[in-house]
Amino acid sequence: MINKIVLASGNKGKLKEFNQVLGDLQVEVVPQSDFQVSDADETGLSFVENAILKARHATEATGLPALADDSGLEVDALSGAPGIYSARFSGAGATDAKNNTYLLEKLEGVPAEQRSARFRCVLVFMRHTNDPTPLICQGSWEGQILEQASGDNGFGYDPLFWIPELERTSAQLPPEEKNKLSHRGQAVAQLKQAIKPYLK
Repeated sequence: MINKIVLASGNKGKLKEFNQVLGDLQVEVVPQSDFQVSDADETGLSFVENAILKARHATEATGLPALADDSGLEVDALSGAPGIYSARFSGAGATDAKNNTYLLEKLEGVPAEQRSARFRCVLVFMRHTNDPTPLICQGSWEGQILEQASGDNGFGYDPLFWIPELERTSAQLPPEEKNKLSHRGQAVAQLKQAIKPYLK
């Protein structure tokens, strides 16, 4: 029976979200940093490829089943950028603040109606290094990019990501609401159902 899964990330925000959502399945999600596992080389050209690379790297290093998340922001006016490079969009030493500033610079002068964007999330669960059928779950969340940040919740591009039907940014949503609506929330909901047979 699986009761511990290693998350192929050291991101505290993601770790908290996964434990909140998967907690009732009696499974604990622990970060790969607990095992001194280095980050995998993300050499894939898609979210799916990178998530598989990360999951395989984590399970190989720890011997535990691994969960990897590759997610990012696609902005239509930037031909889908930052995409798989979302976390390091502003270059070496990228931080959430630098990435948000850089995104706003790239979109300077672009009118509101052309600032459509979406968050994408791909989750991959691998039972072991040679798992021939990893679980792959995907979610997508539509919105627009604001001209200035708003809200203190969440992380990454959340303060710039406006959800028109809610008239709020992702960073203005309480965690419980965001977990239900977000790209990651959608993918995790799929994962929660698909993973149940593996946990028996």
